[in-house]
Amino acid sequence: MTRMHGKTSWCACCLGRREFIATGLAAAAALPARRALAQAPAGKRARRIDVHHHFLPPQYIKEEHERINFGHGAVSANQLLSWSPSQSLELMDQNGIATAIVSVSTPGPWFGDVAAGRRLSRMWNDYAAEQIRNYSGRYGLFAVVPLPDTEGSLKEIEYALDTLKADGIGLLSSYDGKYLGDASFAPVFEELNRRKAVVYTHPSTSACCSSVQPGVPPQAIEYPFETTRTITSILVNGTVFNNPGIRWIFSHGGGATPMLAGRMVDTVGRHPNAAKFMPNGILADLRKLYYDTASADTAGSMAALRIMAPLSHILFGTDYPFVKVAEGVKHLGEDELSDADREAIDRGNALTLLPRLA
Repeated sequence: MTRMHGKTSWCACCLGRREFIATGLAAAAALPARRALAQAPAGKRARRIDVHHHFLPPQYIKEEHERINFGHGAVSANQLLSWSPSQSLELMDQNGIATAIVSVSTPGPWFGDVAAGRRLSRMWNDYAAEQIRNYSGRYGLFAVVPLPDTEGSLKEIEYALDTLKADGIGLLSSYDGKYLGDASFAPVFEELNRRKAVVYTHPSTSACCSSVQPGVPPQAIEYPFETTRTITSILVNGTVFNNPGIRWIFSHGGGATPMLAGRMVDTVGRHPNAAKFMPNGILADLRKLYYDTASADTAGSMAALRIMAPLSHILFGTDYPFVKVAEGVKHLGEDELSDADREAIDRGNALTLLPRLA
């Protein structure tokens, strides 16, 4: 924006942001007055569906714990290393969670060894499937695949969806420095599109950005931006456009995307592929994606997310066991939501994506 002769002149970038802000202000004005809702007592109203819930299988952790960053978190390393399904179920019951869809967290099973990636993926998925059988109705599965190993990933998708009856596939935001819109991943997404699969995406860190701020853990700043980078990647490279059957879920409220969405209208909107792959504009495509509430449950984060995304595309998530789940539940209880909207986020929206959980 500039001022000349007492008049205000808006640049194209600012105009795009003004349009987004105006939409946001209208949405914010429609929100009800804030009110605190008490958490439902354990066992009385276990209805929530948690779409962001991690398993730490003992054998997997035994092999992987040196690669997993347990530091700087809200939960101690000892608690994570002693994880068990009984701990998960106890926490679910304490926080009104009826069902959790389990997924792998960063760094996943890939560290450059094809055979190891395939073996670890199968180990993780088989363990999760065993717990689903042991605790009927309590768990679902976003199965892990050994990307960037295309052949191994296609085999694991077939096994997970056809044999284990997984609810979807869980991916990380990047593999070997490549975000999900990279052309090398196209065969995997073509198969997921053919199956009309749900694809859940969790942030990781790429080589460029793992230590940008020494001493600051990547989950503080880099994870939200990694999520935004991979969302941008699948939009500008046509992965979303070319695979309309995929239902995408992104962690942590889409990372930094809600805050940057207004800016992206013009900046990403000028990308050479924008007209081809985002003919209705980037906001229309961002609103097609789904987002979970893990670490995006405070009032400011939820306000930004609700401005960007339709309420029907916001899903309850916790990021268990890496955070204090009760704090996230408490934050959501303090957010500006009607009872109907709260029920939709807690349960109804997930059932639309995964009706077998009803």
